[in-house]
Amino acid sequence: MNAEVPEIRAAAIDDFHRDGFAVIENAIDPATLDMLREECATFVAATDRHLAAKGRDVQGITHRGKRYFIGNRYRESERLWRYVYGPAMQAITTAFLGESVYLFNEQWVVKGAEQGMKFAWHQDSGYVKFRDPGTQHAPYLTCWAALDDMSAANGTISVLPHDVAGSRDRIFDHEHEPGTNDLIGYRGDEPGTLIEMAAGSVAVFQSTSLHRSGPNHTGAQRRVYLTQYAGAPIYTQAGDLWGQAVPFVDGGTNVYDPVADIGR
Repeated sequence: MNAEVPEIRAAAIDDFHRDGFAVIENAIDPATLDMLREECATFVAATDRHLAAKGRDVQGITHRGKRYFIGNRYRESERLWRYVYGPAMQAITTAFLGESVYLFNEQWVVKGAEQGMKFAWHQDSGYVKFRDPGTQHAPYLTCWAALDDMSAANGTISVLPHDVAGSRDRIFDHEHEPGTNDLIGYRGDEPGTLIEMAAGSVAVFQSTSLHRSGPNHTGAQRRVYLTQYAGAPIYTQAGDLWGQAVPFVDGGTNVYDPVADIGR
């Protein structure tokens, strides 16, 4: 098997369709993992400079030094597109979405060492519904790529299975949390399934899956590169495009054109 193409086990597909999430181990080859770590450092440093120049520590759900969400910046990199639209992501996305795939969103999600903040229970689709209450979009796919070993100590995610949360075909109303700027979609007592996995693994979950992450108590950053894909472009009720809709896979064939997309 090509080292760049992970094995998608039938059990993982069954888990995904039953519970709304699964883990793909050894999904990212070592060279690509090193590249993603280098790119992550570049974008976090750039964000720190931007916030410092603005004289602020908080921008949306980013809190300088504590928690970073740095989105839709891959076109600023010479290398990221090779991962976003590469063979590993093609194998994963087609296994869970089918033979038509579009990039919807991509972002770095980083928790600072020792002071990395938690992130509240939410559905990714909850952020869409919060801004577009009448949304009817089909669930899209989140690929949560671990750049570090993920554990309870450094703030990995927990996910609520669909049958526990009643979230399979439902997008919950989300409330804004002052201070953190999180959106909260669940306040119950269920702890969810803690996802602990090695660096280079990818957790995949549906955009209707409720999930949260804990604080980072370790002495190192907790780094994730998150890419999200949809089976078709997602539009608001008013007919405007939500996020991105970059063609990736059509009929099982990789149709991404880096020249048309970013001039490379």
